Amino acid sequence: MTILRIEHPVSDFGTWKRAFDRDPLDRKGSGVRWHRIARPVGDPDYVSLELEFGDPEEAEAFLAALHERVWGSREASPALEGTPQTQLYELVESEEF
Repeated sequence: MTILRIEHPVSDFGTWKRAFDRDPLDRKGSGVRWHRIARPVGDPDYVSLELEFGDPEEAEAFLAALHERVWGSREASPALEGTPQTQLYELVESEEF
């Protein structure tokens, strides 16, 4: 499994979340199995997002679509501030307690 991790500041979390919920790239149809959204304690204007994919190719295609169709458009990403930092991870182990 591959995890796409994205971090960036936002001008307003509520505005960002509504844009995220519109799902312009059809996450499920693009291979996303689950997502997790977090913010640093004490910093509501910063977002950390993890998306899990079955393989690296799906994650890379989704990341390319984010660059081409979302992050370059003020309409598609109205609260985005700065340039998102991204990284692809290979899931090595996961355990719940």
